[in-house]
Formats: sequence, C-alpha cells, structure tokens
Amino acid sequence: MSAGWVAGAVRARALTVRCPGAAGAREIAACPSLDEALRRLGGTPYVKYAREAAGLPEAQRAVSATLLWHLRVLAGWLPRGGARLLVPLVSGFEVANVVARLSPAAGRGTDAPGTPYRLGALETAWRRLDQAATPAELRAALAASPWGDPGGDTPWALVTGMRMAAARRTALTVPQAREWAVARAALLTARELFVYGRSLPGPVRRDAARLLGGRAPDAASYQEFRDGLPAPARRLLAGVEEPEGLWRAEARWWRAVRDEGAALLRDSRPGPGVVVGAVAVLSVDAWRVRAALESAARGGRLGEAFDALA
Repeated sequence: MSAGWVAGAVRARALTVRCPGAAGAREIAACPSLDEALRRLGGTPYVKYAREAAGLPEAQRAVSATLLWHLRVLAGWLPRGGARLLVPLVSGFEVANVVARLSPAAGRGTDAPGTPYRLGALETAWRRLDQAATPAELRAALAASPWGDPGGDTPWALVTGMRMAAARRTALTVPQAREWAVARAALLTARELFVYGRSLPGPVRRDAARLLGGRAPDAASYQEFRDGLPAPARRLLAGVEEPEGLWRAEARWWRAVRDEGAALLRDSRPGPGVVVGAVAVLSVDAWRVRAALESAARGGRLGEAFDALA
C-alpha cells in the first residue's frame, strides 16, 4: 500500500474522532431552543460554519458545509487519483446546488438560496452546470457530462435524473458503497412510483433497471415492486408494507451506512475501504446533527424519525 493511502487512512480516521455521535446528537436534539443547540455545537467540528447561523436552514446548511469541507480535506491527503473515489460520494452537494438554482427564489435578493457549495476538485460538472441560463441548457450540460441526460428539462426531471445518476455512478465506481447505492435507488424509485405516482423518465428508468433489475421499475404495485428488488434493497424494505412507511426504510438505510461504514473504518487496511468508511461515518453524523437541530428548533421534541436513526 502506498504512503499516500496510509496518510489518507490516518487522516480519514482522525476526521471522525470529534464527531458528536449518537449521544451528542441526542443531547443537541433535546435542547429547548435552536440557540441552545447551536451553543452545544461549540465543542464539535461544526462550529466553524454554524457560528453565524441565524436560523434552522442556515444551521443545517452549515453542518453540510462542514461535512463537505472535511471531505475536501480528506481528498487532499489521498494519493494521486485517489480523490476520484470521493467524487460520486459527494455528488449530492452538486445536486443540492442544482436544486437551489432551480428554486423559485433563485435570483431574488435576500430570499435567494445561499451561495453554492464549493466542491473544488470533487465536482463532477458544476462549473458547466452553473453557466446554464435555462433548464434546457442545464439538461444539455448534464447530458454532456458524466451525469448523463436526465430525460427532461422540468425541475423534477432534472433533479430526479441527477439523483438516480448519483446512485448509478456510485455503484459502478465505489465497490464498497455499491449496496448503499442500490438501496438508495430503490428508495428513490419507490417514492416516485408509489408516493408521487410519477413515471420515471426514460434515462432514469434505465439507470434504475441497471441497479434494481428489470422487474422493479416496471412494477404495477408496491408489493410487486418489493418482490422484484435485489437482496440488499429487499432487506431495506422488509416490514415496510405501504409506501407511506418509506421514511422507516430511509432511517434503516442510514443505520446500515453508519454500521457498515464504521466496520470499514475499523477493520480495513489503509486504502480505499478506510476512506469510504470515513465518508460514511462523517455523512451519517452530519445527517444526524441536522435532524437534531430540527428537533431543538421545535422545542426539544425528539421526532420519531430522529429516534429511528439515533
């Protein structure tokens, strides 16, 4: 194993040490106000960006920005070419940038979304996407990039296409995260088909079929969909009898990423496995802290979704 991967593994493990973890997140969630919760972040890595947060959306964005910064730092410690491993794993930030661009508030002064996440060397095609002036141009830019054609230029088609493409790219290029990506694709497909009642655009359906097999994306019922899934996704939806319960499957997905990421971080020799494990642990911690801040903003009332994860 190269010295670069050894250094990257050391940095990956070090980045996870100061995470609040489940216990810390529960303390934050139980705070009687958002201000108190933000004070609790003072001893965590999230304080750098959250210090100036004026409300819940800003505070949650600060947590996400901290995660991204840590992953950019980690990429800088990897050997030449190693950062490519992280690009599909952080693609959600590029999706978030596009969501903000497509928001009705975009370009309207103080109501506009915040500045885009800065991905640096971890971007896929953001600089090209950011230059698109219309949804049609955005679709063309996606089609000419590793994202691929989303199959339409409505905001829904653009974002759904990117989310499914993120799962496809992760499954193809990060073996350690393949099962997570397959399960994520199942959640996305189930919501679109059986919660929102929307047919998948052609390219999205093809990506779903690559990950889930041909039966599930064409299922006529939720039960048929579940029965047609590959094993990792079928386990995820076990016991979720109706589409309205998919939030439980999502909490189960986060728990699986948490547990399997921790195992990679703990058991892998210096190399890609440790790095993927660190990305998983850091991502789950950020997701959990974001949920904790929302609970604090509601007066310290822990929601069922937070309990399901923490």
